[in-house]
Amino acid sequence: MVRKHPSNKLTALTVKKLNKAGWHADGNGLYLVVESSGAKRWMQLLVVQGRRRDIGLGSVNIVGLDDARETALRFRRIARSGGDPVAERRKAIGSTLTFKEATLTVHSLNLPTWKNEKHATQWLSSLDNHVFPFIGHLAIGSITSADIMTVLSKIWVEKPDTAKKIRQRLQLVMKWARAQGHFTDEDPIQIAEAALPKIKQLNNHFKSVPFDNIPSIFDQIEQSSLFLSTKLSLQFLILTACRTSEVRESTWEEIDFEQKIWRIPAERMKMKIQHNVPLSSGALDVLKKARDIQTDSGLIFPSPMNNRALSSNALLHALQKRLLVDATVHGMRSAFKDWVSETTNYPNEVSEMAPAHAVANKIEAAYRRGDLLDKRRSMMQDWGDFVTDREQKLIKLAGKDIR
Repeated sequence: MVRKHPSNKLTALTVKKLNKAGWHADGNGLYLVVESSGAKRWMQLLVVQGRRRDIGLGSVNIVGLDDARETALRFRRIARSGGDPVAERRKAIGSTLTFKEATLTVHSLNLPTWKNEKHATQWLSSLDNHVFPFIGHLAIGSITSADIMTVLSKIWVEKPDTAKKIRQRLQLVMKWARAQGHFTDEDPIQIAEAALPKIKQLNNHFKSVPFDNIPSIFDQIEQSSLFLSTKLSLQFLILTACRTSEVRESTWEEIDFEQKIWRIPAERMKMKIQHNVPLSSGALDVLKKARDIQTDSGLIFPSPMNNRALSSNALLHALQKRLLVDATVHGMRSAFKDWVSETTNYPNEVSEMAPAHAVANKIEAAYRRGDLLDKRRSMMQDWGDFVTDREQKLIKLAGKDIR
């Protein structure tokens, strides 16, 4: 006896009036699911490649009975032929979802994980400038290596740094599309990159100055007519050998005057580990002066323009345009490193921990448990004395006393 499977059991009127919570069969594995809240949606139960799959077909408010039956029948045929209706549907979405729409989704997903709003804005604006005009309208599922070549070839040689960032952002979007099943072909970015010319890597280090020049630069900053917040932040950066962002965003609550330590929280550090900076006499003097510009923002060096953190461009402009120093702000850290290695006997591991550099040697990193605070305290005081020329002043005073 052949058992017949019921089909088309429901009617449009039934779908509209049915309010009993549960699963109500229609046929071909199609069910009307009524929630206890009264919400209604379509589900299809199928065996796909030997496994049971529950496939959502949408809300009753969006998908009507006839459309649900048509989709259910099509999915059933795909499953019977050995295919995967879910994969087919995702692939179909990839044929209509544009690259720009996919990118906006990826941007939205990653937004909570990015450390600052500026990076999120730059991430999207770079694609808006260099990608969307050329492939933003194309379906994400149809992107080819030729499309990627169209984008990257325009900036590959003339703007290699920008091209590198664009390539990484393209990879993130395409990885998401592949994970969603919207893209199934070979990696178009890898193929395109292999066809682009090889760019010679340049060792573009941050431009620094000889460490012997640092005391005069420090005095030059002191005598300048820069805004007090800019002046003090530059001096504090030199004395602590810390990164620009760490100094610009520093707050009073991070300073422990009793222990003479600046505790930078992990979320503000590049390595995401709290960094304790011993404060020299010179650094403490800078902080005392900064009390005169203290505001309710909590920032140590607030901008006089908007009471927010100073911009990195503001410090760079002050150093290069106002003081005419041929170096970057970040390059000041290199001067500190050169001073330690050429004029002191402090071990390399101590000088590397002062600017919170990553430990390249994995074995050394595994055994280094402490932060060498006591050794760094002595080193930073010596550096502070050198920068502020305090040692020379003491020698002069001693000479006068001897006479």
